[in-house]
Amino acid sequence: MKKRILTGDRPTGKLHIGHYFGSIKKRVEMQNSGEYDMFILIADVQALTDNFNNPEKVRKNVKELCLDYLACGIDTEKTTIYIQSMIPETAELTVYYSNLVTIARLQRNPTVKTEIAQKKELFGESVTYGFLGYPVSQAADITTFEGELVPAGEDQEPLIEQCREIVRKFNSIYGNVLKEPQIVLSSGKRIKGLDGNEKMGKSLGNAIYLSDSEEEITKKVMSAVTDPNRIKKDDLGNPDICMVAYYHKLFTNPEDVETVCKECREGKRGCVACKKELAKNICDYLKPIREKRKYYEERPELVEKILKEGTKKAKAVAEQTMEKVKKAMKLDYFN
Repeated sequence: MKKRILTGDRPTGKLHIGHYFGSIKKRVEMQNSGEYDMFILIADVQALTDNFNNPEKVRKNVKELCLDYLACGIDTEKTTIYIQSMIPETAELTVYYSNLVTIARLQRNPTVKTEIAQKKELFGESVTYGFLGYPVSQAADITTFEGELVPAGEDQEPLIEQCREIVRKFNSIYGNVLKEPQIVLSSGKRIKGLDGNEKMGKSLGNAIYLSDSEEEITKKVMSAVTDPNRIKKDDLGNPDICMVAYYHKLFTNPEDVETVCKECREGKRGCVACKKELAKNICDYLKPIREKRKYYEERPELVEKILKEGTKKAKAVAEQTMEKVKKAMKLDYFN
């Protein structure tokens, strides 16, 4: 029997190359291996925990996120894409789990503490119940679909561990009903921004998006940070501190990367020409993704059908899980 994978993203914007190399590429590989039953949730409820005052943004990005998944190679014959808010069983399970977790435990969660600090501008000193409790909702997402494996980065480990704690607590009270998930740490490294920032993101203006046009990609690459000590074309450069060389390692053939770095160190490669070469390589790499995205953009009815069918399939699985949960909790009054 195939192991079930539960993974997903918040619909707060289009996906960039950091997302692609960090997780999406790996999901496609796992999907195509034939070894897993993969469910990908579009986590619109979780997105509302810090976008509650901008629901239109979340709604719009549900479709954008689905388009990015399809463009990258997520195959709906092998993977189920569904919308989180359309699965009421997850919300119900979140309520039941909330009785098993203390506020103090949530406040000690390292991931939650970090994200609250990052959201000070939004929350001030008054964090909402929904944001503080999103690890409980995430635990419900995973266990509603009996997710055995959860691909995620190291920063998500405290959340998965909290989910495991909830499962153990539930099973100790109500019987051995739920499965403890295991995290599958992403092998994809975090991709730096064009400005050298360790984080790539829309708010920082340092990201290349999978849907960017060739003109947009070229413009962004031309603004990438290079060796600040290199003033003239024939100055000796240091590719180790140059973001253009960094991105060449992602998008350029390994043997050509060696040439890029060698010529940079010897002052034989100008930054402008180097950036133009990189921009072309990125455009060529992303071209199939852009073309596939355009195909689905021109067929909105097909995208809607994919989301409807995926959500319908997901709800059937959620109903089966909830039936077992309610029976264990003595809430199956009319059965």
